[in-house]
Amino acid sequence: MTTVTIQEVILGFLTITVRLSGLVLFAPFFGSASVPPRIKAAIVLALSLLLYPTLSASLAHRDLSDWPVLVLGELLIGAAMGIATNLVFDAVQMAGQVLSIQMGYSLVNILDPQTQVDSTVMALFHQTIALLIFLRLDVHLVLLHAVARSFVLLPPGSMHVSAAFTRTLLQAAGSVFNLGLHMAAPVLSTTFLTDIIIGLLGRASPQAPLMLLGPAVKSVLGLAVLFAALKYWPGMLDHFFQSSMELSDRLLQLAH
Repeated sequence: MTTVTIQEVILGFLTITVRLSGLVLFAPFFGSASVPPRIKAAIVLALSLLLYPTLSASLAHRDLSDWPVLVLGELLIGAAMGIATNLVFDAVQMAGQVLSIQMGYSLVNILDPQTQVDSTVMALFHQTIALLIFLRLDVHLVLLHAVARSFVLLPPGSMHVSAAFTRTLLQAAGSVFNLGLHMAAPVLSTTFLTDIIIGLLGRASPQAPLMLLGPAVKSVLGLAVLFAALKYWPGMLDHFFQSSMELSDRLLQLAH
């Protein structure tokens, strides 16, 4: 009969808790500044209690001397998973910031409840739509699946930061610009063509008040294209979220 000591139970439970803490701190929605720290702690403890009976058999026994290195590695893995998942929201916010400048709304700033900082109205609009689409999924089931799968792909204490892991993480950070441009492309191309047409008309008729009409025309056309493009956002963002989960799994495999 196999006996389990209190020390092994505590260390195994804390191993799951540390990885979950890194994930919740950086994951979308859960890592928001609007979520109180007590709620985040309660979520971590609740998920740890749910996962421990399933994962306790796969957790290897560790000595107390290995605990500092184990904590650092587990926290880094959880943070990497959260950051990989949150890249989509960073790209959405970047798209909103770019379109705010193009459409003439760069001076209209309001408080973002997710980050508690001033953001442009278009960036907040983009982020709110993305968050609603994300919450349409079963967020708690997605988080449970991601954490459980992380312990299968990367058992505690087996993390190794390789060159491929670092390169993939940097490439993922660079993909924020690519995803942001994908989202902003319809409105960005429309406002860019509007600038070209207004410039050509200004050359043809210098007396026309195009400097006064230009911002209004860009704003109206940009909003029209943006509302028309909203129809395709759910499918596009679902694809982006799935890609971020695949990136998280790839980081786990490279860190083994």
